[in-house]
Amino acid sequence: MAEFVMPTLGADMSAGTLVAWKKKEGDRVTRGEIVAEVETDKAAIDVEIFSTGVIEKILVQPGEKVPVGTVLAIIREEGAIAQAAPPAVEPSRLRISPSARQLARELGVDPAGVQGTGPDGAITRRDIETAAQAMGDRRRAIGESPAEPIAPSPAPRAGEAGDRLLRMRQAIAAAMARSKREIPHYYLSTTIDMGRALAWLSEENLKRPVADRLLYGVLLLKAVALALREVPELNAVWKDGQAVQSQVIHLGVAISLRGGGLVAPALHDADRQSLGELMQNFRDLVKRARAGSLRSSELSDPTITVTSLGEQGVETVFGVIYPPQVALVGFGKVVERPWVAEGTVVPRPVVTATLSADHRVTDGHRGGLLLAAVDRLLQEPGRL
Repeated sequence: MAEFVMPTLGADMSAGTLVAWKKKEGDRVTRGEIVAEVETDKAAIDVEIFSTGVIEKILVQPGEKVPVGTVLAIIREEGAIAQAAPPAVEPSRLRISPSARQLARELGVDPAGVQGTGPDGAITRRDIETAAQAMGDRRRAIGESPAEPIAPSPAPRAGEAGDRLLRMRQAIAAAMARSKREIPHYYLSTTIDMGRALAWLSEENLKRPVADRLLYGVLLLKAVALALREVPELNAVWKDGQAVQSQVIHLGVAISLRGGGLVAPALHDADRQSLGELMQNFRDLVKRARAGSLRSSELSDPTITVTSLGEQGVETVFGVIYPPQVALVGFGKVVERPWVAEGTVVPRPVVTATLSADHRVTDGHRGGLLLAAVDRLLQEPGRL
C-alpha cells in the first residue's frame, strides 16, 4: 500500500484545501497522472501521484482543508502482495489522520474509543462522524442535550481574487521573513557583456519561424543551469541542519501573476534541454501559472530560483532566497554602457547578474565562480 498525501508546495505552505478528485475509489492510476486539485494560498494546483496502482480508499473529501502530509488516499500498488494484518496498534499510538484528529477535537470525540475502518484499522473522518452521531443519540436517549460542536472554519472559496491575493501576500511575507531570519545571506554581482549573445540571438531567430523564436531571457536560464554543473553546491536545499545537493537541476522561475503576487515554478532538467525546448516549456509554464493550472511537482521541485526584473526597468535585483533553497540568481535589464574592449572604449549592451546565497553552504569564492561561469557561457551562446 502507498499513501497519497497533501503535498508541500513550498516553505510558505502549511495546509491545503482539497478542491476535487479527478479519480474515484477503484480507479487505476499511473505515476505522474493528475488525480486531485488542491487550493493553496497562492493558486489552485493539479496534484500528480507518484505511485501506480488502484485507489483503495479516499480519506479526505472535497472542501476539507488539511495540513501538509495528511494522507488523502490509500493506493494499492501494482504487484502488491496481500499480507496478514499487523498486530493491533497500542492505544498510545492510534492510527488516525491529522484531519480526523482535528475533527475529533471539534466534535468532542475521544479517538481512543473509536473503531477505525481505514487501512490497517486507521481512524477516518467518517469514523469520527459516526462516533459523534452515536454519542449524540446516547445523550438524547437519557435526556441530555447534545453538546454543540465547534463549526470548522469554512475553506475560502475559489474565485475570490481579493482574498486570494491577500493570502498570497501573507504567505510570501511569512516565507521571506523566515528566509531573512534563518538564512545568513551573502550577495555578489557582476556585469556581463551581452553583445555576442544578442548578436547570435538575432541571427538565430532569423532561421526560426516566428512562433519558435527565442527570447534573450532563455539564454540566461540555460547559462545558469549549465553553470550549476560547475558549482553544484548552490544547487541544493537545506534540510535537517545540512545542505543536500540535488542531482538534477530544476530552475525555479519567478513569474508575476496578472492579479498581483508571485510564483516560482520549476523548469525541470533545465540543463538538459535545448534552447528551443527551454523556450517552449518556459512559455507554457508562464501561461499555466497565470491561468492557475500548475502541477504540484512544479512548485515543490525547484532547486534554485532565477528572477529577472529587466522588463520592469530594474538594472539590479538582489533577491531573497526561497527556503529550503540555498541560492537565487537575479538579472536586471540590458542597458548600453561604455565598455573597454582591446584598449578602446565602445558602447556595449550589458546586464547585471547577481547572486544571493546561503553562507552556511558556500562562500563568496564559490559564489563568484558561479557568476563567472554564467558570464563565460554567455560569451559562447552557440554552445548553450
